Amino acid sequence: MSVTLSESAAREVKKIITEQSLPEGTVLRIGVQGGGCSGMSYTLNFDSAVSERDRIAELHGVKLAVDKKFEPYLEGTVVDFYDGLEKRGFVFNNPNVVKSCGCGSSFQT
Repeated sequence: MSVTLSESAAREVKKIITEQSLPEGTVLRIGVQGGGCSGMSYTLNFDSAVSERDRIAELHGVKLAVDKKFEPYLEGTVVDFYDGLEKRGFVFNNPNVVKSCGCGSSFQT
């Protein structure tokens, strides 16, 4: 698996799954899409289906799915959860990024 999930991110994901009463077997789908001020942006959503194109892993009790076509962009990425005074949310620590925007939600490899 090209992506890992920190323990704090996994806790938050499990909390959201419980709060939203999502079905058993729900996966956290991580990917990228074109857009943002630096060219690409991360996608993060829940899904109930996986395909043969997906790489699947279970980390800290959370099942992750990453489409194989996104692996070159996400290789070595750690998804963390930050909860501070100035912001709160998921953070992507991607070692492949050569340029990112000020808000941190888009990047270029």
